[in-house]
Amino acid sequence: MLLEALTTGTPGLRRLRRPRNGPDRAFDLAYVRTGPPSDTPVVIVPGGPGLGSVLPYRGLRRIAAQGGLDVIMIEHRGVGLSRTDAAGHALSFSSMWIADVLDDVAAVLDAEGVATAFIAGSSYGSYLASGFGARHPGRVAGILLDSALQSTHDLAIERHVIRSLFWDADDEISAAVRALVAGGSDERRLLDVVRAAYELGGRALLVPLLRRRVRHAWNPVWRALEMYATRDASIARIPGVYEFDIAGAIGFRELHYGAPGDGLPMDPALTYAPSAAAFPAFAGEPFDLPAETSRFPWPMVLLSGTRDLRTPPAIAERTAATAQDAVLVRIENGHSALDTHPLAFLNAVRRLVRGQQDRLPAEASALDRLPKRGISARFPALLNAGVRLESLLPG
Repeated sequence: MLLEALTTGTPGLRRLRRPRNGPDRAFDLAYVRTGPPSDTPVVIVPGGPGLGSVLPYRGLRRIAAQGGLDVIMIEHRGVGLSRTDAAGHALSFSSMWIADVLDDVAAVLDAEGVATAFIAGSSYGSYLASGFGARHPGRVAGILLDSALQSTHDLAIERHVIRSLFWDADDEISAAVRALVAGGSDERRLLDVVRAAYELGGRALLVPLLRRRVRHAWNPVWRALEMYATRDASIARIPGVYEFDIAGAIGFRELHYGAPGDGLPMDPALTYAPSAAAFPAFAGEPFDLPAETSRFPWPMVLLSGTRDLRTPPAIAERTAATAQDAVLVRIENGHSALDTHPLAFLNAVRRLVRGQQDRLPAEASALDRLPKRGISARFPALLNAGVRLESLLPG
């Protein structure tokens, strides 16, 4: 199997047998632990559900180890090296519950002889990080929430921010978006692209991109952003990197990814609409995280991108304001610093581990200046280069 070949020799790769769940047999949960051993490691939880941990973040773990961090990353059940049961059959939706994912984290800590750990989650991973605090409070030394996802009710905040930027504003961006919709553009796909362009590169990327789109039906940079951002019924499965086809059940059943639209323009609720029929219906959230988080006694760091449109800064601001011991760190970034500004993420983690998190708000500009590494982190520069090249073309 290609994934097994690609991950052979991965430093710190281990497996832990997890018990039978419903019709699924027991399966081996893959995880990695790297860096200098410590009594209190950092569990880094990526977004998704569907993002792999073992393959995509090898570079991140290497940098973290060089910086002295003891890191654990767990391959999410139903994804990559944790995709199949002991008989080689893919896990079913029956095994896809947030409570089980959180218990996987606790089981890994048990296997490693770890009493408490720092939990650092990004986007969906931030929901798991807070959920771990609610379900296993005795195992937490501190939490970092990067692009904090806290409640399905925060869709109202997301709608307000997106429409304020892309529909209601008296500026070139909203005018171009309204013109494209009037010309027949699919609103859902249009929102996917403009949201991604704004998060990745701000107005400097989005304005010239929209100008050319209004004049031309198609261009390469626009198409690249569609491939990057759009969630269609046939969501691409890249083994070991992004596998939504099984783990996505959590998104729909517990996080309301299939929330109904409100009938107004540019509705982010429609992002996953083409996939809804393939997944379970919403059954309710497993936690009231805003209430739970306010009771957490350990230190927290809220890392929030100023251009984050999927988990807008207002969510991190509310969480920091209601938490007992939290600092809010605003960086010039879009969604998920883990993926788009990993050095900022790791430096924030390091401060938390060292008990120096109170320094972070004053260091935000220094975090902004750190180089952006990794494929996702370099994508904005590639897009900007493509826009500049397109501007030289006729028309």
